[in-house]
Amino acid sequence: MKAVLALDEGTTSARAILFDRESNILGLGQFEFSQYYPKPGWVEHNPEEIWEAQVRAIKVAIEKAKLSPQDIVAIGITNQRETTIIWDKNGKPVYNAIVWQCRRTAEMIEEIKREYGDLIKEKTGLVPDAYFSASKIRWLLDNVPGLREKAERGEVYFGTVDTFLIYKLTGEHVTDYSNASRTMLFNIKKLEWDEELLEIFKIPQDILPKVKDSSEVYGYTKLLGREIPVSGDAGDQQAALFGQAAFEEGMVKATYGTGNFILVNTGKKLLYSKNLLTTIAWGLKGEVTYALEGSIFITGAAVQWLRDGIKIIEHASETEELAKKLDSNEGVYFVPAFVGLGAPYWDQFARGLIIGITRGTGREHLARATLEAIAYLTRDVIEEMEKLVEVRELRVDGGATANNFLMQFQADILGRRVVRPVVKETTALGAAYLAGLAVDFWNDLKEIAELWKVERVFEPKLDEKTREKLYRGWKEAVKRALGWAKIVDEVL
Repeated sequence: MKAVLALDEGTTSARAILFDRESNILGLGQFEFSQYYPKPGWVEHNPEEIWEAQVRAIKVAIEKAKLSPQDIVAIGITNQRETTIIWDKNGKPVYNAIVWQCRRTAEMIEEIKREYGDLIKEKTGLVPDAYFSASKIRWLLDNVPGLREKAERGEVYFGTVDTFLIYKLTGEHVTDYSNASRTMLFNIKKLEWDEELLEIFKIPQDILPKVKDSSEVYGYTKLLGREIPVSGDAGDQQAALFGQAAFEEGMVKATYGTGNFILVNTGKKLLYSKNLLTTIAWGLKGEVTYALEGSIFITGAAVQWLRDGIKIIEHASETEELAKKLDSNEGVYFVPAFVGLGAPYWDQFARGLIIGITRGTGREHLARATLEAIAYLTRDVIEEMEKLVEVRELRVDGGATANNFLMQFQADILGRRVVRPVVKETTALGAAYLAGLAVDFWNDLKEIAELWKVERVFEPKLDEKTREKLYRGWKEAVKRALGWAKIVDEVL
């Protein structure tokens, strides 16, 4: 039995999954790591904790699969994107990782956006936001004592989490096109680091990784006692698009995780949208495929808040049964703008809001409102996409897709069919496919597309009048959440 090992390094946990040639999961290991919140709006990870969790996950996956390192033909990596790490030549981080959710550079970005917003959008396809890596790198260089001097002497390296893991595994300082395109420093037309953007953010080019295809051998690791090629790399959302076999233009997927991320394959076309991101989906054989993306910052994290913050549930799965107790949500809406709102609003100063509460409101209303918010936010993005492409169906993946109430409501509020595949671990599967293609474990995209199988289709059941009435209520709730942090600052 031969297998490909996928390392799926997410926002809250590191996972390792072994896949066989038929895309079956042979073994899975997963370990959470700590979330650090030094100040309001700041989010950090300890890179060493990420690495340790990833190594433990690898060992557990191999044990569960009852395989040996000799059976592993390649390793693919997928990762939380934009999260920023700087480390020295020994692989030791100089500071905690600044997580994609972190808002510490929001004011910096507002200043840069006023002068360079259009330029940044044109070169990178991204809406200037603290979400991306560029301002996080600048913050580290400006605030960690002596770091800028070390960077200028070439003594430290920058990378998103994939780059850090590849370095720890192989000693090579590389990334792929998909991750590079999320830094706000990469020119997605010229396919190179952009000197003008580096100057704007005051970042020396020497700390940046080499940018390569998403499927090629980057180096070899001896972590498991023998040389194994590390040969696949893609940001988590691009990897999920690949894992969903969305290889044709117009195919759309949504991943339901800490946040929701919706991507549509646009092929070789660079399509620009005011409120969506233009990004690189992957690079294969020297050519890149582009995508439009809507990034929703908080969805699954809102369910975690129900569990860990206000403690009205013990397990995320409880939300389905609670939501089903109600025939409707009686006008209760929840806008989970804990760290602002991403696409299509791009309001760094929006804040969370629950509206429509009466004395009869209970935890079932809050659970249902949370699930409905995930579906509404996803429709917000699909509405923007449909200005440029036709969306016939939505392929879904991620942990929350196990919630049948959410999936049915998603189909209802979209008025589109929602398709759930047999293999829901499509992010890790995409990384495995990319790694396997590089070493001929799989032959081509056609073979991979034939492996994709449907588990369940959710058809819309809600009538159009009710659908639109509910959605108008959502849009009114969002209006009241926009700019709240600024309003509070002005009042206080």
